[in-house]
Amino acid sequence: MITLLTDFGTVDGFVGAMKGVIASIAPGEPVVDITHDVPSQDVQNGAFALRAASCFYPPGTVHCAVVDPGVGTARRALALQTAHYRFVGPDNGLMLWAADADGGVLKAISCTNPDFHLPDVSCTFHGRDVFAPVAAHLAIDVPLVELGEPVDPVDLVRLPWRETPLPEEGEVEAWVVHVDRFGNVVTSVPGKDIQGRTLIDGKDVQVCKAYDRPPGTLVVVPGSAGLLELSVVRGSAAELLDLDTGDRVRIGRGGSG
Repeated sequence: MITLLTDFGTVDGFVGAMKGVIASIAPGEPVVDITHDVPSQDVQNGAFALRAASCFYPPGTVHCAVVDPGVGTARRALALQTAHYRFVGPDNGLMLWAADADGGVLKAISCTNPDFHLPDVSCTFHGRDVFAPVAAHLAIDVPLVELGEPVDPVDLVRLPWRETPLPEEGEVEAWVVHVDRFGNVVTSVPGKDIQGRTLIDGKDVQVCKAYDRPPGTLVVVPGSAGLLELSVVRGSAAELLDLDTGDRVRIGRGGSG
């Protein structure tokens, strides 16, 4: 199986071209769309979407992710091996959160071997000409090492934030890693073991397991991606708190009531 995640949208024929390349190289391999609505050139939101979805696919899946503001520059095209998956995409941090969730990168290859690209590589469409053919070849069991030159996983580009555990006392400055279409604010704080109340920028807020408070109530929810989310029941926490992806928010442990 191959999955596709891009910021291409579906108005143009970009995704269709990638699928055509895959079908030509690996006919019969199922191709599943994770999303093509990542905000344009927003690597962090793409990384979150890939992290949130990739672990639910069967072992052996090839995840092809293209959110690539540096297309055509010196940035590397990568193929990564983790415990259960292969990832294909640009070396800009897009794939590493998902890779880390599967135990980390076991092997990394810079996809420099032109035998596994299309004959004419456009400087502006590596999704079609590099990443799609590499993913297709992996799906038909071409060994990762044949795709190019080994890269030390330590040298891969990473996004600047990490998961941010809450201290037992005091507060931590967390990242906003994603704002979904409902206005829920996903933070870098793990959602597990959050109970009672939580401090959000110094304000005491109730922790809930579901949106079971009156409309307009600000709540903290252990989200489906395993991270703490700020939500407004039938409203938008992003609008209420004026937060967006990449912002910082102070979070701490509140009282037990």
